[in-house]
Amino acid sequence: MTILPINPAEDASPEALRAFLGGCQAKAAADGRPVMASISLVVPALDPLAVLEAIFDPAEPHFYTERPSIGSALAGAEVALSATAHGPGRFEAVQRFIDETLARTVAVGDVNAPFGGPHFFTSFTFQDEVEPGEAFPSAHVFVPRWQVARAGEVTTAVANIVVDATSDLNALADRVWRAHGKFARLDFVAAEESAEELRFIQSETGDYLANVRRGLARIEAGEFKKIVLARALDLTADRALHPLTMLNGLRQRFPDCYAFSAANGAGQSFIGASPERLIRVSQGMIETEALAGSIRRGAGASEDAALAAALLRSEKDVREHSHVIGSIIRRLAPLGVLLEPVALPSVRKLANVQHLHTPMRGALPDGVRLLDLLAVLHPTPAVGGTPREAALSCIRELEGFPRGLYAGALGWVNARGGGEFFVGLRSALIDGAHARVYAGAGIVAGSQPDREFAETELKFQALLAALRS
Repeated sequence: MTILPINPAEDASPEALRAFLGGCQAKAAADGRPVMASISLVVPALDPLAVLEAIFDPAEPHFYTERPSIGSALAGAEVALSATAHGPGRFEAVQRFIDETLARTVAVGDVNAPFGGPHFFTSFTFQDEVEPGEAFPSAHVFVPRWQVARAGEVTTAVANIVVDATSDLNALADRVWRAHGKFARLDFVAAEESAEELRFIQSETGDYLANVRRGLARIEAGEFKKIVLARALDLTADRALHPLTMLNGLRQRFPDCYAFSAANGAGQSFIGASPERLIRVSQGMIETEALAGSIRRGAGASEDAALAAALLRSEKDVREHSHVIGSIIRRLAPLGVLLEPVALPSVRKLANVQHLHTPMRGALPDGVRLLDLLAVLHPTPAVGGTPREAALSCIRELEGFPRGLYAGALGWVNARGGGEFFVGLRSALIDGAHARVYAGAGIVAGSQPDREFAETELKFQALLAALRS
């Protein structure tokens, strides 16, 4: 990426913008290929979700993620450039797209501000391939035309524009200038909401208790040590569902989770509040975690503490947790990654469930990139099983439905190679008045079907409450 020492804020005028785009066009003509112009500006404080709601268009892709507890939020809408991929090489294909895009990007402004510069919003489904009719491809990456992000007290807006030798510079400059003016004086109008609570017709795919029993039989037969089996509830509402309205409810209920929404531009959105980081790379360091083993929250402080203590003593849950830790360490080792997990797991408390949690951290080896790490980690035993290949080959058969982005990897990569991905858990696929809601549980020797069913019921509560609000 080429960064020019130009400060758009010092000469914010249509003429200056057109002159910059003219330089990009000259470069595009000389190189014989389009150039992506990226303009970053630190702007007055904005709520990225409110911005996304204000410009929401179901016919346009978007990506949103937020961690309210740390004051971090990132939104991107519309498409400047995009690509899809499938199969075992999908991570490498997305990396090539990122490399090729950055090689022809010219950036100006507050590129080094938090979330400055172009970002690549990316989603990978649970499996390498998807089935006909699924809402999302197995890998999708796009650079948004408009990006707004908040990191603490700093809000950064980014515009990304593709310029080629024949582009109408006046039209491009006018579009960016009008958008700049709109963001500067954005009026937020509350959406009209029905006073009546949503009513749903609910159905479920498959018999979960029978699925768990079949999974346990295969564990006993030695096919694998652990398999994660999910449920899918299909809901039909009496009116259309707005994914961002429901997302707002999720971020308020679960401030310690990754609230997220990924829209495909065809009217379908995948939303959720995920508790699980998959991988983060920042300033040469890798952060990941094991999150497996669950128990409900207590009605009061004493019961809550007793349940947490029981979780820490549970041989079944500790064993399930150790499978995840061991797999993460083994899979990253061939890349030269040495992770430093804490000695013992702790209990991470969420609004309606508590999990065994072990954070891990290590240095990023030279020549290794974020998507290299993601390619070997995804899916972890926390959402798939162990041994991974044996468990993955049985999940579709036992569950009876395609997962799509459920338990997939969603996140972003920036122009400096940093980024963050989380697991698509506590999630729902929204399509007009229809929603498919997902929740799963890890099955190991000693699992009891009725308790695993109860665990999925706990996990459903968050999304079902958001859908009905």
